[in-house]
Amino acid sequence: MKINKSAVAGTLESSDALIRIEPANSLTIEINSSVGKQFGEAIEQTVRTTLAKLGITEANVTVEDKGALDCVLQARVKAAVMRATDEAINWESLL
Repeated sequence: MKINKSAVAGTLESSDALIRIEPANSLTIEINSSVGKQFGEAIEQTVRTTLAKLGITEANVTVEDKGALDCVLQARVKAAVMRATDEAINWESLL
């Protein structure tokens, strides 16, 4: 998939995350987290793995984390990617 436009998914509520994704020529991930010292590496790994499963290799991703679980991070990243692409979505592959 290719990121064609900027998109956002999530909220800044406790136990959630706000994901911003924008078109770029390389993959960069910026993480701002209230639990970043403890879980920053795990958050980045979850985001990278989710992007890889979706075939995203070029994007600027900003994660504003408020203590979200991995399943929430995955869902927010998927939602942001789906909003940022114009490609047809294979919903079965997202499960």
